[in-house]
Parts: sequence; structure tokens; C-alpha cells
Amino acid sequence: MHYVIAGAGPAGVTAAETLRNHDPQGDISLLDRHSHPPYSRMAIPYFLTGNIEEQGTYLRKETGHFEKLGVEHVQQGIRDVQPGDRHITLGDGSRLQYDRLLLATGSSPLVPPIPGIEHENVTSCWDLKHARRIVELAAPGSKVVLIGAGFIGCIILEALALRKVELAVVEMGDRMVPRMMNATAGAMIKCWCEDKGVAVYTGTQVEAIESGSGGNPLTVNLAGRHSLPADLVITATGVTANLESLAGSGIEIDQGVLVNEFLQSSDTNVYAAGDCAQGRDFSTGERSVHAIQPTAVEHGRVAALNMAGVETRFQGSINMNVLDTLGLISSSFGSWMGVEGGDRAELNSPERFRYLNLEFKDDVLVGATSVGLTEHVGVLRGLIQTRVSLGRWKEKLMNDPTRIMEAYLACRGNTPAAA
Repeated sequence: MHYVIAGAGPAGVTAAETLRNHDPQGDISLLDRHSHPPYSRMAIPYFLTGNIEEQGTYLRKETGHFEKLGVEHVQQGIRDVQPGDRHITLGDGSRLQYDRLLLATGSSPLVPPIPGIEHENVTSCWDLKHARRIVELAAPGSKVVLIGAGFIGCIILEALALRKVELAVVEMGDRMVPRMMNATAGAMIKCWCEDKGVAVYTGTQVEAIESGSGGNPLTVNLAGRHSLPADLVITATGVTANLESLAGSGIEIDQGVLVNEFLQSSDTNVYAAGDCAQGRDFSTGERSVHAIQPTAVEHGRVAALNMAGVETRFQGSINMNVLDTLGLISSSFGSWMGVEGGDRAELNSPERFRYLNLEFKDDVLVGATSVGLTEHVGVLRGLIQTRVSLGRWKEKLMNDPTRIMEAYLACRGNTPAAA
């Protein structure tokens, strides 16, 4: 059996190791379009702040890790997939046959359609090449404009602030982290950042990036506002799945590769995992892309088990975000925005930067948001994932949502509600 894994991020590396554990004799080829060892994007902020060297971002630190596993690490990307005779074309034009193929090609940053975005001092922060450029230009005291205050943008914000740059953040949405936080929580994070010396412009678009004056290479023009001088502009405006290699393959795609509960695509010999896979959402039951590392790792594990003949169902990915923004911890889980006909309990203490929001469907906790409250984050996630019926504890939480640990201990033996 020849297993081919296209992509060497967390999903691909986890899949290769899982395959080897369950099929000691199979041939495994791990394709990697990068020239350096497989790495974790989640480690890039630590590289930006100087807490680790570039090698510290590598997913596996041991030299010769894949060789010792008997995994062929091929530093080539994938050009196209031909499911009819089960072969792929590599970046150099050569062909590679497979018995089972895992697509773990990841995603790429969206480039906003802003005039001047092609300037050499404008970059994303998505891979090590971008990170090296940021380290070069984001010296202490330099003026940096960050476009986008979503989850990725706020992780970059933290690293930039620690580099002691003069930072301005521009977010098109009406609040920070709009796809993770409601209006109350997003506004609280904005206020926290401003108190720490970061200029934050929400509900604002960048009209153009032009050559600067007065010693700064760039000028960032804001719609309806003043312009910002900049030595460096970083874009963090979302990502899109890497699906180019599937053109003409016949494999069904939408926002990602459409996969079933076994992470199997419309072709029975082709699987998908990670940012390029559109699989079951735990909260809604629909298929969606969850571009977060925990989902990628679990995708890789489950896909590999099924490729090796160990039937394993993927239970669905859950919205799960934990963010440290200049020392303020925020998190959201599940249907944090609420569900139709559901109930809500809130605790809001803006002067202390404390916020907790619980979302219910009947007597089941389906979503949660917290800011500045870290004690019971794991409990919130556990109650949502287990769909435990809270019974009389729902009313107690409606009156005092901080009693979440008591509710968990009291209800952990209850029968899970139907999905």
C-alpha cells in the first residue's frame, strides 16, 4: 500500500505518524512544498518575539525524524490530482502513483484588494518567509500598521507589541475579533489594547497604501479618517483553502474539499484534512472549514486511521478559540453567537475587564464566551462537547454564570442530550 500525503503541516505530519503506527509495512510519501522542515504556524509569534529560534517552530525537533519512521519526505508541492488512474503530478512535473491520497494542502492568506498592497514593505504573516521579513523591518520604535483584528491578527498584534513597535490596528468589522467575540467582548478587548498604547480603528477600511514622506516608506490612507505613516504594513484579513490542484479532478469542493464522517472525499481513495477540508461542524451538523491547529491534528489522525483500514468516525470540529491579547485572555467555544430560540446568561464587569456569556439550547450549554476569566475554560468546553443536560442547574447558571464548575460537577453523570 502506498500512502501519499500532500502537505506537511500539523495535519499531514500527524497523518504520517498515525499511518506508520497502524501500517508498519506500507510506503508513505509526505509531500512538502517548503525547503525547510515541517513547522507550526502557531509558533511563529514566539519566533517574532525572539523567544525561540526558527528551529523552534519545527513540528518535530529530532534530526532525521521522518527517516527513522520510514517516511519519505519529498520537498515538492502538488500540481494536480488524477483520481482515474490514482496519480498526482508534483511541482517539478514528475508523476507519483498512490493507493490512498490525503490532501492536507492547508490554506493561504487572502490579499485584500487595496491599491499599493504590492509594496515590498507590505507583507502577510503566514509562513516563515513572512516572519523573517517582519523581524527585519519591525524594529523597536518603528511604525507598523496591522490590517485585520481577527484571531490571526490579534496573535500577531501581541507579538508586535512585544517587539515595542508603534502599532496601529485597522479592522473593517465593528469590533475586534468579530468572528470569535460578540459586540461586548470585542469592545472590551479594544479598550484593553488602547489602554496598552495600541491605536485601534474598528469599522474602518484602508483605501490605499502609498509611498510615504517624512522618513517613513509608506502612508496608509484610512477611509473617512486621517492617514497613518508606516515603516511596515502587515495584512491579516483571512485565509482561503489551497484547492488549485483539484481543478478538473472531479473531486467535490466548496470552501474546502467536501468530506464525510471518515474524512473521505467524493473519491473513495482520496481523503482531506486540516485547513483544506470541509467536514462536519460539531455544533451545527453542517460541513464547514475550521482552520485551527487542533482540528487539523484531529483530522490528520482520523483520516490516517481510515486510510489504514481502521474505521473511525470524525465527531465534528468545534469552534474553539483561546486568545492572549497583551495579557488579556479571551475564549469562545461552540455556538458562541447563540442559537434561535435559545437563552443567554451574561456577566459583564467592564471596569475589571471581566465578561462571561453562556448560550443555551433548552437545558444544554451550546456556546460560551469569556474575557479575563481563565479558571473554568476547560469546563466550558467540556460541557459543550458532551451536550450534558443541565436540568435545574440551567436556572442557577442563568442567575449566576460563574457557578459553571459547580454545574459541571453536579451534572457530569447526566445523559447527553440528542444532537
